[in-house]
Amino acid sequence: MPTAKIRASTILSEFEQAQGELVGKAVVLTDGKAGTVEKIWLDEMHGLRISIAGHHGKWPVSTVKFAQPS
Repeated sequence: MPTAKIRASTILSEFEQAQGELVGKAVVLTDGKAGTVEKIWLDEMHGLRISIAGHHGKWPVSTVKFAQPS
């Protein structure tokens, strides 16, 4: 398999794994918004971005803190 195709497959595989780990998790943004992750996207400028239930917009995953289990 050509190197570019292997890299693309690796990226997609990691994205799918991240999606499975993040969607449905409780999070708090650095600006205080909180909720559960609804969806994730890859963005060429910011990398991984998420949407949060009940809030409009997409945020870089770097602005997220995961809620600690009780």
